[in-house]
Amino acid sequence: MNLMRPRVQLGVVALATVVVAAACGSNPKPQKPAMPAKASGPVAPASASPPPPDPVTTLIAASQAHFAAGEREMKLGHLERARFEFDRAVDLLLESPYGGRTDPRLREHFDRLVDRINAHEVTALAQGDGFAETRSEPASIDELLTIATFPKPAADAETTAAVEADLAATEHDVPIPQNSRVLAYVELMQGRLHDYIAESLTRGTKYLPMIQNVFRAEGLPLDLAYIPIIESGFKPTALSKASAKGPWQFMKPTAREQGLKFDWYIDERADFEKATIAAAKYLKSLHKLFNGDWHLVLAAYNGGLGRLQRALKRSGRDDFWAIAQSSKYLPRETREYVPLILAAIVVAKNPAQYGFNITPAEPIEYDKVAVPRAIDLRRVAEWTGSSIDEIQALNPELRRWTTPVRYPQYEVKVPVGTAERFAERLTAASPSEFVSLNWYTVKGGETLTSIARKLRVSRTELAGANHLSVKARVNPGQDLIIPRAPATLLAARTERMAPSEVASRSITGSARLASSTPVAASNTPLTYRVKRGDTLSSIARLFDTTVERIKTLNRLSGSVITPGTKLTIRSR
Repeated sequence: MNLMRPRVQLGVVALATVVVAAACGSNPKPQKPAMPAKASGPVAPASASPPPPDPVTTLIAASQAHFAAGEREMKLGHLERARFEFDRAVDLLLESPYGGRTDPRLREHFDRLVDRINAHEVTALAQGDGFAETRSEPASIDELLTIATFPKPAADAETTAAVEADLAATEHDVPIPQNSRVLAYVELMQGRLHDYIAESLTRGTKYLPMIQNVFRAEGLPLDLAYIPIIESGFKPTALSKASAKGPWQFMKPTAREQGLKFDWYIDERADFEKATIAAAKYLKSLHKLFNGDWHLVLAAYNGGLGRLQRALKRSGRDDFWAIAQSSKYLPRETREYVPLILAAIVVAKNPAQYGFNITPAEPIEYDKVAVPRAIDLRRVAEWTGSSIDEIQALNPELRRWTTPVRYPQYEVKVPVGTAERFAERLTAASPSEFVSLNWYTVKGGETLTSIARKLRVSRTELAGANHLSVKARVNPGQDLIIPRAPATLLAARTERMAPSEVASRSITGSARLASSTPVAASNTPLTYRVKRGDTLSSIARLFDTTVERIKTLNRLSGSVITPGTKLTIRSR
């Protein structure tokens, strides 16, 4: 329905009235009325009424509208709402009295609808099963230092004069030497690296206030807040070829020393706030070791503390620029890193001086809420009225689509103003609403390897999900989380069948589709092929029955089912 159409038509009529009125006022001569045009063909009787709407077309349109709404909710990560809309799209067909069994259009729409819903379900399970790892982005430091190894253009007279004037007018709390190496990088940033620097500076405006607050509290130079321009481009999930990660590009040993946690579920190197606090502590400790020489601190930050200490000892010098004149002591990347960072500081503090027009972004803000148990991030999105992309952007340290398992009172970040609503929803929710987990009870003689092989999951993933080493022993009776797709998340129909056949087990009385064929009783046995991620509980919920009834019908002694198995199902 186009709600704007009546308004537009009204505007046209009003405009025509104004034009006519204006014409009458300017020309007092009487106007001859226009003669009606002669009809060129037979005229329909005035009493003729439009044909009644086709009920099947109307039904299909209504069903399609619910399906489209479900797709929109899925894009936001709102699985509960998506499931409701998808179910409604199907139920409209099942509840219709219009004789869908014999109408080919309705049958075609139903089959296509089920296929599309099942395709969405498979996608949701593959991408967001709670255990699929979120993707990292390539760290900019790798490419920038590769560029740095090639010959660089010497700074021209204009750049040299601009930097000289800038350094005289702008106060820096890290010494900036106006040497040829720093000037060459300023020149490069105005040319080949212009777009990268512009994007990085714009992105950084979201995080700089927080970084500067942390550095100010630690008594560090605020100029150092610009290090991520080169390290990561201010991208939280940046990952280098050497496996350094996050905005500050911490290697795991250094991150561990600074108190950052990382395991199968989280990597705090990607959390801007936690990583910035760790970076401040690390820079402060390096500053103390190198007697306040920030150029040596930057060299150690890139090349490693041990390597720089060995370079100082071998060269017998304690000045970075003297050591960097030779290739004997430090790798070329470290020799280029220090002037590159200093040039970035110069440009970042006064970007307009170097041709950059930066539009600041809103500083990142969030509330924190402690969750009592692991929770699917899509639940967080739905319960805060935000999108899954927004929740993931606020929580880049989470490697999975779920908060950590067995991590009590983990604080998840939510959009500002949604904490109270989210906390209330957490209190009211049952444990089953938080996250879908598959559990397996270890039997005698089993190992991680045999269980992984049996359940067709990676041994490394199985160990990581349970906070175990890959060589750990497991004991009979021990419960393990199985890192694979959870129970069915969306509206799923197990077999393709005509709407009336589905209706035979779903609806009663006048709601059933009209048919000349007798309708099967609601307790007619059905055959269901187990899909990956199914559990007896999820299947029981899907068919409105009980686990015990499924086990009795299929003579199952345990609760483990494997994909491909056919089960006999009888609804209650």
